[in-house]
Amino acid sequence: MLRHLDANRVVLRAAVDSIPPELRETRPSPERWSVAEILEHLTRVEEQLTRFLGAKLAEAKAAGQLPAATDVSPIAGSFRHDRIIDRRRAVTAGERVLPRGQMDAATALATLEESRAKLHEIVMSVDGLDLTSFVQPHPALGDINGYHWLLFVGSHEARHADQIREIATAPR
Repeated sequence: MLRHLDANRVVLRAAVDSIPPELRETRPSPERWSVAEILEHLTRVEEQLTRFLGAKLAEAKAAGQLPAATDVSPIAGSFRHDRIIDRRRAVTAGERVLPRGQMDAATALATLEESRAKLHEIVMSVDGLDLTSFVQPHPALGDINGYHWLLFVGSHEARHADQIREIATAPR
């Protein structure tokens, strides 16, 4: 789980680094987000999911609803990462996670690092517990379990890393 999250963060950072800092606040076209706006969106998503998952998983753990995990097979293969990163399928962000132009790229990256540290703590707090019975609805994916919620965070970042790479290769 942590490897998936960390590997996709590395991919995101590399994509951001491919854009000169002076261009990260500029939209490549009027209808497309800037790198800073993409990062602000990612920040909003990860902060909200971290709060939500932290509270809900702690509640389920306290209620004894997360038994010890007995299946030790890799989790990442059970999630359709390709479905998330496929940018041919348009997904409209909800109002709560739309960028509002309140962060520059550097601020958004720093905020993402803070939220990732909190997400790591959540993952560690449920280590060894079975998250398959923890099911919550996702607006685009339907009902997904706790493992898939955590994997979604990394895959969502990979999707937007692709978007940033598109900006890097777009004509100016």
